[in-house]
Amino acid sequence: MGELLTPTHLVIILVVALLLFGPRKLPELGKGLGEGLRGFKEAIKGEPAVAAKTETPAAKTEVTTEAK
Repeated sequence: MGELLTPTHLVIILVVALLLFGPRKLPELGKGLGEGLRGFKEAIKGEPAVAAKTETPAAKTEVTTEAK
């Protein structure tokens, strides 16, 4: 089992994933996998789920510079 994740095997897995899903879908799949693993860890530890980060628009302020 220790020889299962050698660098050669990881490269082959990456090439196969690229052929199956294409370069545009891989970042989305990685993000989904990461969020799933994070949720799984939180469930195992018994920590409350952290709300997803929501982007709030920053207050727009106009900065005027006076020419002297």
